[in-house]
Amino acid sequence: MTTKVPAGRTSSPVPGFGSLILWLLGAVLAFLALFLVITFVLRQMPDPIGPRASLFVQGAQMTVQLTVVAGLIGLVVGVIAGIMKTSETLFVRAPASFFIWLIRGTPLLVQILFVYNALPPLLQSAGIKLELNEFWSAVIALALNVGAYNAEVIRAGIQAIPRGQTEAARSLGLSGAQTMRTVVLPQALRVVVPPLVNNLVALLKDSSLASSIALLELTLAGSRVSSESFQPIPVLTTVAVVYLALTTVMTLFTDQMEKRVKIATR
Repeated sequence: MTTKVPAGRTSSPVPGFGSLILWLLGAVLAFLALFLVITFVLRQMPDPIGPRASLFVQGAQMTVQLTVVAGLIGLVVGVIAGIMKTSETLFVRAPASFFIWLIRGTPLLVQILFVYNALPPLLQSAGIKLELNEFWSAVIALALNVGAYNAEVIRAGIQAIPRGQTEAARSLGLSGAQTMRTVVLPQALRVVVPPLVNNLVALLKDSSLASSIALLELTLAGSRVSSESFQPIPVLTTVAVVYLALTTVMTLFTDQMEKRVKIATR
């Protein structure tokens, strides 16, 4: 049996699960190759870089780990908060609005310090015992921060979908949750891929603030080498070049994702 496509409409390929797996595998292999190249190049450099090349690589790996983990959690937070922000019910919309207002109105550095130093004692006073190390403190703060910005992006994407599609889905018997999950949200996420990608690249650079709680990421690695060698110029230049290499590889693969999404929506 063959399926006919109505006149005036064309079927478009949608990136499937296999395509996504290949994209993720390519990104992982690219970063592994990048770390090998960074290690090789830095080891060829004179003091103070060459003898401490492994420290820079360790810091770069931690930076990528922070970005990936916080980025994934931040995407989930953004989707939930963005959907809540579009709700017509005040009790659903108000908590999301307050969360976004609070996070966007305070510096990320303060948020990281608050999660690391103040959150465990506050939870303990409420009877919740929670011990956070430097990594998870940074992840929580970064995820909440990028999640608030993602929420505004996703809210705008949801509101960009024509209201007639929602009304048509409801007229077919779909509930509000089903309409959002199967009709509105998939289209909205495709629309907002470019700004979400920008937030992810910004998150990679913002992860440098995790050095404030002594997490050994790229910035703190450079700071330690600079303090030991008293040669800030070559050290900071190296740190900047490594950040540039990381963002370049990340942008390369996120651009490919954007192209796939554009093809699928034609």
